[in-house]
Amino acid sequence: MFGVIINCITVIIGSFIGKTFHNYIPKKLTDGIMTGIGLCTIYIGIDNALSGENTLVLILSMALAALIGYGLDIDGKINAFSGFITSKFSKDDDSTGAAQGFVTASLLFCVGAMTIVGSIQAGVSGDNTLLFTKSILDLISSIALAATFGFGVMLSAGFVLIFQGSLVLLSGLIEPYLTASVQNEMICAGSVIIIGLGLNIIGVSKIKVANYLPAMIIAPLITPLLNKLIEIIS
Repeated sequence: MFGVIINCITVIIGSFIGKTFHNYIPKKLTDGIMTGIGLCTIYIGIDNALSGENTLVLILSMALAALIGYGLDIDGKINAFSGFITSKFSKDDDSTGAAQGFVTASLLFCVGAMTIVGSIQAGVSGDNTLLFTKSILDLISSIALAATFGFGVMLSAGFVLIFQGSLVLLSGLIEPYLTASVQNEMICAGSVIIIGLGLNIIGVSKIKVANYLPAMIIAPLITPLLNKLIEIIS
């Protein structure tokens, strides 16, 4: 858990810096940094999405995730919850913007190959190298995000702790089932969500990306079934 705790601390520190000094950072500069982060997010998403081995897994995962996500309005509930928490802790923040910051930061910090692979490595072998590298990247990102969205970004540290911490603690149990194929499809689904997040950051779309989060659970569940089906057919 050491790597996860360090990651949470860097998010909190970066958020504090960005929130504290945002008035001293010209909006033009902040917008430019956010656009750069958005473009990098899209690149990371595309790069990792290519790890997928079966397009059918991705299609089914995203379709089923949409049914679940939009049916339950996951994105709306997360935004409402983060807006409520923000209003309780930070009266000077716009709750809507802060909620957007929480969702954006949480997805950016927790959906991706470094999160999944790094957490499993930390839990199985105690190797925190990948999580330490991710912590540095999240520190930089949280500064820029907090300068734009405010206190909501700091709240994402709690989501990082819960999500990554769960992966680390459960890694010993789930690692035997997380074959290379299953991990690749899980990373692929998460990376497609990351692409949508990047498009939102640069302002070209308003995709409710949180509604597609179930795809990261669905993909590893259906991958063995589809692989088995393909073996039978072939």
